[in-house]
Amino acid sequence: MALTFTFDPVVGPALRDGIADLWTEVSNAGGAVGFVPPVTRDLIRPELVKHLVAMAEGRHRLLVGHDERGEVAAVAFLALNTHHLMTHWVWAYTVMVSPALQGRGAGRQLMAALADAARTLEGIEAIRLGCRGGLGLEHFYAACGYKEVGRVPDAIRVAPGDDRDDITMLLPLH
Repeated sequence: MALTFTFDPVVGPALRDGIADLWTEVSNAGGAVGFVPPVTRDLIRPELVKHLVAMAEGRHRLLVGHDERGEVAAVAFLALNTHHLMTHWVWAYTVMVSPALQGRGAGRQLMAALADAARTLEGIEAIRLGCRGGLGLEHFYAACGYKEVGRVPDAIRVAPGDDRDDITMLLPLH
């Protein structure tokens, strides 16, 4: 399935709701996007608003992938660095693909489109992202060209007695 990607789309109610629905669906499927299931759209909404405010302030950029029906099927945010010594790289945040599309190449399409989008940003040389250990995400990102550059053991507490590593990955863009 080929997705159609848009970088920096205009965010109206339909796109906002599509992102909220995807974020809820991914979270409830066990995706590592900042929540532990079960979640509702109402729980997701404040975090989405923070991302949208950061976009309005020029600190975040949005990449959206739509499926053949026009539904939001993949999303990733790029966060620009404001520290003057780190403006040559961006963070990838809230990277998610519809659970129905996982294992079918949509994630790789999203990561390739994200790298292409980052390459359009003046002076950007790399993408960093953090991922939760215990799910094999670092292997997926490695298959997309990212290298593990850091790991903090047990930094993420999913539940009492269920601590996961916080893994930092880097993709040089040149």
